[in-house]
Amino acid sequence: MKGNINLPEKIKALVLGKNFTSDDIGKSQVKVLMFDDCVLKIEAASKKNDETVKLMRWLEGKLPVPKVIAYEKDEVTDLQYLLMSKVSGIMSCDDYYMSRPKELCQHLAEALKLLWSVDISDCPRYINLDDKLKEARYRVENNLIDVDDAEPETFGPDGFENPVALLEWLDANRPNCEPVLSHGDFCLPNIFIDGSKLGGFIDLGDTGVADKWWDILLCYRSLKHNADGTWGKKIYSDFKPELLFEALGIEPDWGKIRYYILLDELF
Repeated sequence: MKGNINLPEKIKALVLGKNFTSDDIGKSQVKVLMFDDCVLKIEAASKKNDETVKLMRWLEGKLPVPKVIAYEKDEVTDLQYLLMSKVSGIMSCDDYYMSRPKELCQHLAEALKLLWSVDISDCPRYINLDDKLKEARYRVENNLIDVDDAEPETFGPDGFENPVALLEWLDANRPNCEPVLSHGDFCLPNIFIDGSKLGGFIDLGDTGVADKWWDILLCYRSLKHNADGTWGKKIYSDFKPELLFEALGIEPDWGKIRYYILLDELF
C-alpha cells in the first residue's frame, strides 16, 4: 500500500504494496479505500458496525456478499477498519442496464427473491418497525430531519404540515409485516450485476429481518429516480419502474409502498 494513512498492523500487512483509490462517502465520516481485489472501510467505532460484521459472516455461503478478510479497531483513534473482498460485476445503475429496463428488472427481481429465500430462523439481526419508529422519533425531536431533501409531495399544502405530523400518522397507521431477509438499502448502486447474473450485494449496514416491502419500495424508488434524472444526470424517458412488479410476479401494494416512502423521509 502506498500513501500516508495510518492502519492497524494486521490490516497494513494485508494491503502492503497495493495501490488504491480513496472515496469519501457522501456527507458521512466514512473513508473507503478501493484496491484491485479488496475494499477497506474506515469509520468511527460503533456497535452497529460490530453487528454488521457479524451479519456479513453469517451471510457467507448464503448470498454473494463481500467476505470479511479482517476487522480491527484502533483504541486510540476509536476507528474501525473493515477489510473485505470485492463483489464481481458493475452497479445495476450503470448505463448498460438502465438502457435495458426489462433485463435490469429481471436481475433485480432475482436478487430480491434470493434474499427472501434465505432461512431467517437464526438471523443475528432483526429490524422491527417499533425500533425504526423510535429512531424516527429521536430524529424528529432533535430536529434532524431535512424537509428540503424529502419528496416534493411529502410536506406542504397537499402533504404533512411538518415531521411531527408525519411521525404521528406513521405511528397510527402501522402495516402488517411480512418478514424476510431484507437488504435494508436495496438501491441500484448497492446491487452489482456481472454479465447475465447477479454479482453481489454491498453496503449491508441495514441488512436484517424486516418487511419484504421495505426492499421493494427502495428498489422501485431507486429505479424511478435513476430513470427520471433525480439521481444521475441522464434521463431514460422510456423506462417504466413498474416493470419491477411484473418481473416479481406480484401486484404492487401501494399502501405499504407509500407508508415506507414516508417512513424513509425521517431518515
